Amino acid sequence: MKRIDHLEQMIPYMFALGCARTWLTLLFAEPAIASAAIPFNPHVFFDYSYALVGIAVALAARRIAPLQESRWAKPLALALCLIASTCMLAAARLPETAAPLSLCGAIAGGAGFLLIVLLNAEALVPLSLLRILLYWASSQFIAVPLAYFCQGLDQQRLELALFLLPMIAVWCVSFAYKTAPASGRPNRTWPRYTFPWKLVALYAIYMFAYGLREQHLMAVGGAGMHSSLSTALVTGGLMIVCLCAGKLPISALYRSPLLLMVCGFLLIPMEGILGNVASGYLISMGMTLTGLLLGLLLFDLSKRMGIAIIALMGVEKAAYLFRIWGNDFASLLDTSPLPMQTQDTVLMVAVIMLVLVGTFILLSEKELASRWGIRLLDTGDLAEESRRTELVAARCDEIARRYRLSPREDEILRLLARGTSNQAIERELVIASGTLKAHIQHIYAKLDVHSKKELAALFEDAGEEGEGR
Repeated sequence: MKRIDHLEQMIPYMFALGCARTWLTLLFAEPAIASAAIPFNPHVFFDYSYALVGIAVALAARRIAPLQESRWAKPLALALCLIASTCMLAAARLPETAAPLSLCGAIAGGAGFLLIVLLNAEALVPLSLLRILLYWASSQFIAVPLAYFCQGLDQQRLELALFLLPMIAVWCVSFAYKTAPASGRPNRTWPRYTFPWKLVALYAIYMFAYGLREQHLMAVGGAGMHSSLSTALVTGGLMIVCLCAGKLPISALYRSPLLLMVCGFLLIPMEGILGNVASGYLISMGMTLTGLLLGLLLFDLSKRMGIAIIALMGVEKAAYLFRIWGNDFASLLDTSPLPMQTQDTVLMVAVIMLVLVGTFILLSEKELASRWGIRLLDTGDLAEESRRTELVAARCDEIARRYRLSPREDEILRLLARGTSNQAIERELVIASGTLKAHIQHIYAKLDVHSKKELAALFEDAGEEGEGR
């Protein structure tokens, strides 16, 4: 089976985000070098910076998108990560100034890591959805052995790795974007749209529920969102499914995080250490899978509607604030005079209510397609559709080259090949109806066709080839 061709193309995508995640793990999530003089958890300020900068980028997206085409984005991302490494290492050696150095490092690190994530998202947009899911999962998977390897280094080599990892990440994300299909790269303009708040609301609910139990999860077995074992299990399993499964129904994957979260929060926690550890890892796996699938839905919306991915993913990062607030709520409850048993009951009731709300949002998923244009959940087989999409894109490349279409004609041809209506093309490309009709007539003349039906016939054999494979 040749569902996924040229797996070597995955390497720059794998290490672009994989090295950045390894850097995050070593510096903030599971610090390999930390100072006991820091009176706060730098990871909290890292998350605040990550979320708030994401919102700021989303608000300014019309001016700065695409980031990959900006001269300042990649140097700034690298500079912020290097500043974070310098500050955190200095904080470990200078206890008297550890607090301000750590605060500066956490803020710079959150902003730098966010920029790398968004740059990587722009590099993924031109690919088919199956490749996006596979490459994104592989980048998280590769971070696990990289983190283990770096944690085993001596201090001098570990400190060097904290500077080399963001350098490799920025170089790989730049290389991945340059080698991606130019025809599918993000546009500088996009139509007006209603943000799919239901997706982010679902993620925020799960984040808040996770934050309520985070301290307990980390205390028992070291389970957490950045747990190496849970990340490896989810992403490794997802990679196997993408590569080997005969059929990949996205609707089944979309519901699987809910099952993991329900089992982790409600069914597994029992007396004894084993039940608590199993609960922690199930919850962590559910959160990891939720993040992957939410990102895939946002990529689907970006590709269908022509919306800048940084505008969608920037707002999605606001959900990380709810994890912090859930953790703060649990800490506040822990300091209350309520008995421990009452505190556990309150937290359990809160978690149950949040899971029920999340279930309600999940079961009303039809609105995602009708209101926001997210039709990915209706896909019977993601692998087959992605393969067909790649074949149609290849046919567009061939036609554009053979008949010497202009860049604008090439752009319109690809939209027509996807079945996009004239009105949607006008909104996406911000052009008048008369201008679009003129471009379509030029395309018809060059290709010697006379209607959309004849134009569609040029891509029928590509669709049939995709089904055959």
